[in-house]
Amino acid sequence: MTAVTPFAERFDVDRPVLGMVHLPALPGAPAFDGDRAAIRERALEDARRLEGGGIDGIVLENFGDAPFYPESVPNHVVAEMTAVASAVTDAVDVPVGINVLRNDAGAALSIAAAAGAEFVRVNVHVGTAATDQGVLEGRAHETVRLRDRIDADVAILADVHVKHATPIGETEIEHAALETVGRGRADGVIVSGSGTGAETSLEDVERVADALAGREASVIVGSGVTPETIADCVAAGADGAIVGTALKEGGETTNAVSRERVESLVEAARTADSGDA
Repeated sequence: MTAVTPFAERFDVDRPVLGMVHLPALPGAPAFDGDRAAIRERALEDARRLEGGGIDGIVLENFGDAPFYPESVPNHVVAEMTAVASAVTDAVDVPVGINVLRNDAGAALSIAAAAGAEFVRVNVHVGTAATDQGVLEGRAHETVRLRDRIDADVAILADVHVKHATPIGETEIEHAALETVGRGRADGVIVSGSGTGAETSLEDVERVADALAGREASVIVGSGVTPETIADCVAAGADGAIVGTALKEGGETTNAVSRERVESLVEAARTADSGDA
């Protein structure tokens, strides 16, 4: 049985499967189509399909806002995401998490606290990474202190060797994971492939899981998970998974969530968790 960690204790299963709600472009982004109501309706429909298909949790992200602000997003983005996140948390009974791209951990934490979300995802929590938005630096010192300051009961999931980026300096993924959990005080780490929907290296998952063995931190696989691969992820030591592309109609990241695909993935996850895979 997977150890109960500050992140895992929020779920009713040992290894939660989290589904993505990829928001369309928000007001102010180049691709925004002028329809605020449609953004909320799409988010709610995706969230309900995820929950209806048996998902254990949801991650809401401003995926449509490319090109992304490197760190601090404008106030109007925070306001729009808070409104949508509040609607989603009211509509579903599973834990909801917030990710503000590209790396605004303070905004994500503030949105989560205001909207009643349970956790945040931070792409670069410690260390430094070269990305298409430029060089991003972790601000764990600010994020953890902000959580205390606003008295937010929100877990922090942090990527190690985050996708769409190249780490600067630290090259060993297990060392990055130890720094993220130890000095960065994250409640869990996310191990991903090279980009959205890209398969995650099982060797990377094993290395991180071994490095964090005995610590109160979850290891989550963050990309490329499918019904065919989730058992291998569990065998490699994963405590859960975040799934986006594989749950969308036609396997296209920007499409609506397919309830049938959710059900298939969740069934495969439960089978893997029971050891019958």
